[in-house]
Amino acid sequence: MTGAITSTDFAFPGQTGVYHGKVRDVYSIKDKYLVAVATDRISAFDVILPHGIPYKGQVLNQLSDYFLTATADVAPNWLLSTPDPNVSIGKKCQPFKVEMVIRGCLVGHAWREYQAGKRQLCGSPMPDGLKEYDEFPEPILTPATKADAGHDEDISLEEIISRGLATKQEWTKLEQLTRNLFAKGQAMAAKRNLYLADTKYEFGKLGDEILLIDEVHTPDSSRYFYLDSYRTYLKDRKEVPNHLSKEFVREWLMERGFMGQKGQKMPDMNDEFVNSVSARYIELYEEMTGQKFVKPGDEDPLKRIEKNVIVALEQI
Repeated sequence: MTGAITSTDFAFPGQTGVYHGKVRDVYSIKDKYLVAVATDRISAFDVILPHGIPYKGQVLNQLSDYFLTATADVAPNWLLSTPDPNVSIGKKCQPFKVEMVIRGCLVGHAWREYQAGKRQLCGSPMPDGLKEYDEFPEPILTPATKADAGHDEDISLEEIISRGLATKQEWTKLEQLTRNLFAKGQAMAAKRNLYLADTKYEFGKLGDEILLIDEVHTPDSSRYFYLDSYRTYLKDRKEVPNHLSKEFVREWLMERGFMGQKGQKMPDMNDEFVNSVSARYIELYEEMTGQKFVKPGDEDPLKRIEKNVIVALEQI
């Protein structure tokens, strides 16, 4: 297992700024383009974990490229090129500070809120009598504020409008795009014997146009189950469906008393666990795309990225 890319510090031609996110380092070029470098950092509960996951960034970048290309007929997006296994270059947009979370079934955060007695999430009703993993009558929208630091927070449509995060007209478009993208994502997943349980999308504006930005349908932004095991569980309620997402990392942390709260100690991530997470990410890539994951050669990844990005920027 090779070393992980946990930080970058490039100075690309025409660079006008850089933002280091939880996973991606995003470089602004001439205030017109973005170079998004997918590192191998991993976060959970909005906390960056102490060890990178080898090949994770490549999985995210290549999966996102795969899905952005496949969903371009549903929603126009920011992507221009993927010149490196870990890099996407695209149009710089003004992002909406709202994550469009959509949920097809009762699991994860929604289930934890449901267990606590809530029957509404971000203004969306959750019917009485549901069990964990049950599908909603139709997917529900549970948007969240996109925090620059700390925890994202659930938010309702009314709050989004009142806080000026989007106009009513913009919201209507965002909801339509979100539902159409989710339907396309679920259909694509089903063809690969996967069930897309929930995901989140981010959008931005370029002039008057709303574009899909960031990553799409990756294990960092989505929760997948194997479709056959999911359907079987809904019938017999015996074995919990096998999932392919970052949720198993959250579960591993919760079992060890960590949920990102103040005073909680981060558990030690040993090599065995780190390698198992890497294998899970690669597994999802291969299951979702039907393509073999190809690891890069022995070239220094940072030098490779810099070289490939410089060549790509010259061609824009």
